[in-house]
Amino acid sequence: MHSPDHKQSTLSLHLADETATASFGGRLAAALDPGTVVWLDGDLGAGKTTLVRGLLRALGHTGPVRSPTYTLVEIYVISRIYWYHFDFYRFNFPEEFLDAGLGEYFRDDAVCLVEWPEKAAGLVPAADLVIRLRIDGEARALDVVAASEEGRKCLKTLSGSAWRDVGD
Repeated sequence: MHSPDHKQSTLSLHLADETATASFGGRLAAALDPGTVVWLDGDLGAGKTTLVRGLLRALGHTGPVRSPTYTLVEIYVISRIYWYHFDFYRFNFPEEFLDAGLGEYFRDDAVCLVEWPEKAAGLVPAADLVIRLRIDGEARALDVVAASEEGRKCLKTLSGSAWRDVGD
């Protein structure tokens, strides 16, 4: 895991629609290395699972991509990398993270994508990247915040790609 870093960098985008949100997820896929923790922040319906679906499709996953709201975690193994998609929305107490044994998934050979991390506050590992999605009419406003050196590396990769056209 990567230690938190208070020197944060941010990338902000306008995503015109669901297709643009999935497209950004596809570009994000290329920027993530094993061991990276990504927190996905946004209200219900903001596009968190859509972004993850786009990310997994870009990696070649052709099967279903479901929200892990009821299962807590959906597991995908692609090119020897474990991709864990978590959703802690249903947690009533942060300790449920420990009770479910979810800490063992945060490993150096995995990328962890975490929805509702605040529901496991103090127990879920710190984020390398925080992705905030906000509903803006039919569109989405997206902020990517690098919260560690690994996060800044991801942000640099994203900034170097042709990401500016995902929303327009």
